[in-house]
Amino acid sequence: MTVDATTLRSVLRAHASGVAVLTAATPAGPAGVTITSFTSLSAEPALVSFALADSSSTWARMKDAHWFGIQTLGAGQAGLAERFAAKGADRFAPPTRWSTGPHGVPLLEGCPARLVCSRRQVVRAGDHHLVVAAVEHAERGEPADGLVHLHGALRAVGSTTPARI
Repeated sequence: MTVDATTLRSVLRAHASGVAVLTAATPAGPAGVTITSFTSLSAEPALVSFALADSSSTWARMKDAHWFGIQTLGAGQAGLAERFAAKGADRFAPPTRWSTGPHGVPLLEGCPARLVCSRRQVVRAGDHHLVVAAVEHAERGEPADGLVHLHGALRAVGSTTPARI
């Protein structure tokens, strides 16, 4: 038996998660959503993963996509993160700046890093879908401090001093 969802969310609010935007081209046009589940999985081969809730309307649009864009967000992009998290918003309308990248993937401009990935595996995990994707294109973008989700809010992270162990 596991702890209930409210307890889990409450406890994990103290864990900082990097903020990224997941994008894909779909038959209905570009789709995108803010995610905090993005992580590097393997260097050889280059694999990453992310998870989306089964109840996500964006997952319903993206679930059949073979190609995904993953854009990490910088400290000054909290507004972009909020736009891509908002329900019912036209996320790709101005002021969002984006272009079509490799394999037709919509890519956001001005991000610290952009990846184009192909779907490798999808695993149903509880109320989410865990996607493992192969990184087929990667580029550094605008240098920026990081953006994390911590204690229920978006926060800038910019310390250049490593934590002491």
